Amino acid sequence: MMRKKRKRGTSPGPCRSHGPEPATAPVPPPSPEPTRPAWTGMGLRAAPSCAAAAASAAAAGAEQRHRPQLCPPPLALLLLLLLSLGLLHAGDCQQPAQCRIQKCTTDFVSLTSHLNSAIDGFDSEFCKALRAYAGCTQRTSKACRGNLVYHSAVLGISDLMSQRNCSKDGPTSSTNPEVTHDPCNYHSHAGAREHRGGDLNPPSYLFCGLFGDPHLRTFKDHFQTCKVEGAWPLIDNNYLSVQVTNVPVVPGSSATATNKITIIFKAHRECTDQKVYQAVTDDLPSAFVDGSTSGGDGDTKSLLIVERESGRYVEMHARYIGTTVFVRQLGRYLTLAIRMPEDLAMSYEESQDLQLCVNGCPLSERIDDGQGQVSAILGHSVPRTSLAQAWPGYTLEAANAQCHEKMPVKDIYFQSCVFDLLTTGDANFTAAAHSALEDVEALHPRKERWHIFPSSSHGTPRGGGHLSVSLGLTCLIFTVFL
Repeated sequence: MMRKKRKRGTSPGPCRSHGPEPATAPVPPPSPEPTRPAWTGMGLRAAPSCAAAAASAAAAGAEQRHRPQLCPPPLALLLLLLLSLGLLHAGDCQQPAQCRIQKCTTDFVSLTSHLNSAIDGFDSEFCKALRAYAGCTQRTSKACRGNLVYHSAVLGISDLMSQRNCSKDGPTSSTNPEVTHDPCNYHSHAGAREHRGGDLNPPSYLFCGLFGDPHLRTFKDHFQTCKVEGAWPLIDNNYLSVQVTNVPVVPGSSATATNKITIIFKAHRECTDQKVYQAVTDDLPSAFVDGSTSGGDGDTKSLLIVERESGRYVEMHARYIGTTVFVRQLGRYLTLAIRMPEDLAMSYEESQDLQLCVNGCPLSERIDDGQGQVSAILGHSVPRTSLAQAWPGYTLEAANAQCHEKMPVKDIYFQSCVFDLLTTGDANFTAAAHSALEDVEALHPRKERWHIFPSSSHGTPRGGGHLSVSLGLTCLIFTVFL
């Protein structure tokens, strides 16, 4: 019986040559030329979907089992596998969740931007917001792996919770304005209007201040030095009235300063009854005239007085109208600073148009040009024989030096300080100008407008030179004493 010869040149493995096998001769060895792998690097496209990729892989496996094919080198096979996995991930087989750390941070800012550490309940509300922030970061943690902003936020939350002694467990603030709507919290219902689309922009705020001789900074950031002797309304709208009384500082001078401030918080639905605050020289109370220190019901008052320095400095926080008022006594005179939402500050009748914070001092009451500087800071000089009477206690050099110690930036507050020292000889006006600038930094909503530098209609550069400022102040002082 004849035996069939066993074919040579074949292997039991799955990889075979594509060409036909000779019946009697052994298969020649593979060409030494390297086989070209099936993948082409940058030209390889991602699978269109996970299902398609899986079906393709299964079909390839079946074909490999049933049809001989060339084997790529083991390293090439590994690279192909890794590249395919990476491209499948990048090809949106399973759409990765988006890192939402920016929204978490935005929500936290919106929940805390209106909070004030001076108001009762601050710590509780701040901790609620922190816990909501922490919860938001946890929900987006998987999608934010490797995101430096996310990891910085997580560390920051932990530090803040430690500083404020906040527990990890407890109530959280809701980021839905409709849920947290509080009719006696201006920021709450302003945010609700924005959420409903009634107001595309967050509420804007205005600042007004009065200090010194007196110097007025209006809601429009115009800076004026005025006489305004007697009682004058700073603010008179549908929510708030502020009136100041000014008296002469030096006999024979038109310069005045404030010795009385009256503030009326008008009744506002269920938020507060009408409250009146009155301060006079040497009597800066920490309560309203009815003896109360707050307005409104509940634990979180809608109107609150906070005494910062006994007999010297009080703050009033009116949550229901989003308004903050600072009143100080420095020396014998009073200063005032206020921040109020623009839509409320401009809510008044035609008959209420006499408001210094809105329209500035009447032209007949101004000592300057109404452009943010005293009118004489233009380089004009006066006869030196008149200067001895104009400076009751300071030389120009001494006044400059003393004001520069408190206010290194030679802006309009610095110039007001020098002016007040030269016209009154009272060193307390230095502290008044410095405190007025601190109030601006605390209440003015726009940092780039904190400092006002004088500009000259005669071509003097902004800020001016030392000589023109000095001569200008001299001229103004001479004018005041006339």
